[in-house]
Amino acid sequence: MSTSDKLRVGVIGGGFIGTTVGRLFNQDPRSTVTALADIDGETRRSAGETLYVGEGSRYDDHREMLEVEALDAVLVGTPHTLHYEQVTDAMDRGLHVFCDKPLTTDLEQARDLADRAESSDRVLMVGYQRHLNPAFVSARERWQGDLEPEYVSAEITQDWISRFEETWRTDPELSGGGNLYDTGSHLIDGVLWTTGLVPEEVSAEMVFADDEGRVDQRAILTVEFANGAHGTIAVHSDAPCVREHVHVWDREGAIYLEGRQWEERQISRIDADSTTVIPYIDREQQRNKAEAFVDCIETGETPPATARDALAVTALTEAAYESARSGERVSVELE
Repeated sequence: MSTSDKLRVGVIGGGFIGTTVGRLFNQDPRSTVTALADIDGETRRSAGETLYVGEGSRYDDHREMLEVEALDAVLVGTPHTLHYEQVTDAMDRGLHVFCDKPLTTDLEQARDLADRAESSDRVLMVGYQRHLNPAFVSARERWQGDLEPEYVSAEITQDWISRFEETWRTDPELSGGGNLYDTGSHLIDGVLWTTGLVPEEVSAEMVFADDEGRVDQRAILTVEFANGAHGTIAVHSDAPCVREHVHVWDREGAIYLEGRQWEERQISRIDADSTTVIPYIDREQQRNKAEAFVDCIETGETPPATARDALAVTALTEAAYESARSGERVSVELE
């Protein structure tokens, strides 16, 4: 396959996501990174070298890149509050978009992008990787029929607050909040997507790292779902290591999803007699984010993580922040 036949990808944001996912596009024989935009000169240089983007195709303004370069798609890997403008700029030019999570930190913006994506023939995929994780995919299959989740307990721990102090991740003007909008966003998405539950109301308690009450370092959400199920979602950001636990109970037993650090998540099934069963899952078929994105463009399949999925995460997250600040239970406004 010649370079001219490949999907031409422009990267907006040369940090961790831009270079990590950008490398995946370069490794896929169907795509290649051909341009890069980042406001920081050193990041632009380093990312350009990592992604093999020539100096003439490196930009400090993503709008100039979109105007000048012949692109088919963009990868948005910038701080959270910048996503909406960059995604809409790319969609306005008829490009496919892969956007890191969260899609936006504003509910109206999330609704707008979900509506736009569903009325477009362009792919808008969000970087929630649990949709590609075999353990979560296998768990989700349990509730595709008549069986419904009744109780959820989910938590993630991380040394987040000390690790990202004085970075954009703890600057709410760029991050939109604290860890609930960062690693916690993956946890919320994993719960909602895997179970299919629709959140209706949330009561949240948070410990904030800033005087303004914007950057959460601990969050405990108690959620009521549309089918009458209840659950807790907890994010603890000053723990010594990473652990993730998602336990979902229904009338026949439970599914446990467990993981340490950033290793593969494991799945087990708890039967009604308290027997623990380890289901077989085929990890050989797992796609990475770039592979899935290019597949969607080529085949027209629905993205693994859609803008509508991301809207639900933003809606619950925003309601949780409101609840923590007001001390009241808050409705989750999905529509």
